[in-house]
Amino acid sequence: MTLYRYTFQADVPKAEVEASMLLAVIAVEGLHGEAQTRLDAGHAIGGTFGACVIDGGTPVGRDLAKVFTAFLRREFGEDSFRVERLHAIQPQSQPATPEATK
Repeated sequence: MTLYRYTFQADVPKAEVEASMLLAVIAVEGLHGEAQTRLDAGHAIGGTFGACVIDGGTPVGRDLAKVFTAFLRREFGEDSFRVERLHAIQPQSQPATPEATK
C-alpha cells in the first residue's frame, strides 16, 4: 500500500487545506464517478492538524493526490507544504504451526 502524507507550514490555514481537499475530491469524482471515488479515494486530515494522508494504492487515490498537490501548489506555494510517499508494511503471514499431538 502506498500512502501520501502531507505536512504544512504553520501559517497555512486548516480551513483552506480542507477546502482544497474537498475541491480535489469533486474533481476526481468528475474523472472516476462519485461511487468509485467514495470506494477508492481514502483520505484523512489529522484532528490536531499538521498532516493529511491520501491512500495512493488505487488509480483513483493517485489521481486525488495529484489534483490535491496541484491545488496546494497553486494556492499556497511550493514551500508551504511537504508531501512524502510512504509504503505501508504488509503483515507477513505466519506459517501454520503444527498442533501438538498427545
